[in-house]
Amino acid sequence: MYHKAYGIIETLAPLHVGASAGEETGNLNLIFRDQFTQTGIIPGSSIRGRFRADMRSGQNKGDVNKWYGHEAVAGQTDGGTTEALVKFEYASLVWFPVFCPGQPVVWVSCPRLLQRYQMITGLKEKIPQPYTADNSLQAKQFSDQKTTRKILFFNLGFMEIEHNQDMQPWIPVGTHLHKNSLVVVGDNDIAMLHDMGLYRQSRVKLQDDMKKVAGGAFFNVEAIPEGSVFIFPIGLKQTGWDPFAGASEQEMYFGGLESVGFGRCRVTLVGEYK
Repeated sequence: MYHKAYGIIETLAPLHVGASAGEETGNLNLIFRDQFTQTGIIPGSSIRGRFRADMRSGQNKGDVNKWYGHEAVAGQTDGGTTEALVKFEYASLVWFPVFCPGQPVVWVSCPRLLQRYQMITGLKEKIPQPYTADNSLQAKQFSDQKTTRKILFFNLGFMEIEHNQDMQPWIPVGTHLHKNSLVVVGDNDIAMLHDMGLYRQSRVKLQDDMKKVAGGAFFNVEAIPEGSVFIFPIGLKQTGWDPFAGASEQEMYFGGLESVGFGRCRVTLVGEYK
């Protein structure tokens, strides 16, 4: 029987978890994606590695082997390996910011992503239908003789809001989202909007002795933009795990390219873990 908890990740800088930076001509360092929605994910191994590394360098470093297990020990017949007491699953997106020309930025999600969020948190609210937003959504309004409609304009076209629902229950704890900027789109639309909203940066390798591009060393990187929100489930074989030394939230770095400003996140833990 496992104790259940979960973590909420809010990106405070672009987040790249995927292919490592290389120097191949035209290489696009892609992020890891969910196979169904094609939206960005953070693998459970990346989350576990960060928590383990931070505990190893913190005041609770003596508890690393207890909570995360340890590798084989030389001289022991069975290797002396132990099982981790805390288990991490991958983090999936809950809300993702997308730019709307001439309008406020909106955060989008889809029923499939919200279904996983509902399953992890135990939320009892009805999952919003595609093209749903709160009544307070700030959007362009168009009126005809019968109704007034709200329309969002993305770079790839227009989207009409067809349903209204209170979106406050769908704001994860520890985040700074507002219900008047949340929009649920269709499962078949989220991949296109996700790719449109990714952070992309072209990078080059300079020669060691001068500011001149080394031959053929041009490559690109894509990342989840700041302001994105993820959720990941945690299972514990026993309580008492306290990675943040008494606090429920902490800033952590995930992924790569930390030295050039990527990966800073705020992580909030909820559930039966202490």
